[in-house]
Amino acid sequence: QVQLQESGGGLVQAGGSTRLSCAASGRTLSTGTVGWFRQAPGKEREFVSAIRFANRQTYYKDSVKGRFIISRDNVKNTVDLQMNDVKPEDTAVYSCAWTSRTLILSSIRQTSQYDDWGQGTQVTVSS
Repeated sequence: QVQLQESGGGLVQAGGSTRLSCAASGRTLSTGTVGWFRQAPGKEREFVSAIRFANRQTYYKDSVKGRFIISRDNVKNTVDLQMNDVKPEDTAVYSCAWTSRTLILSSIRQTSQYDDWGQGTQVTVSS
């Protein structure tokens, strides 16, 4: 089992930037798939972004394309989510998740496909 811990986020002004990190203990994040998800108050958890380590392909929710960047930091053993030009609708609790499998595209957005989850970090965007 992998222990995941998110950090970063907090209060950010609209149009600003923040960076989230997903740190893993128990293994090196070099195989499988890591996803970032978010859950706003009163809403279901939704997919934000993912990276497949096998081919380093990245995927994004349409509304964050061009603003968010997911990447792996080999030195820190983290998967980071750089959030730029943030909007009030980005306000949510952001969680990272991991599975040992290289998910196919049709599965990568599904929360049920991931095995291990962090507890989440709050991002609040003020207008």
